[in-house]
Amino acid sequence: MKQIKIVEHLCPQNHFCPVVSVCHTGAIIQRSPFEAPAIDERKCTNCGRCTRFCAYGAFQIG
Repeated sequence: MKQIKIVEHLCPQNHFCPVVSVCHTGAIIQRSPFEAPAIDERKCTNCGRCTRFCAYGAFQIG
């Protein structure tokens, strides 16, 4: 099964990620605005909302 992943070199890592608020299961976590967010695979349903919302293309299904 394909999983959502974050391609860190596409993420600017200079702000709090707005995609965190798009996830309806709370699977996207970001501890600091200066690091890429992470996916909690136990909570992620692979709905793809984050992949459509991220303007940088850092969230991908793969």
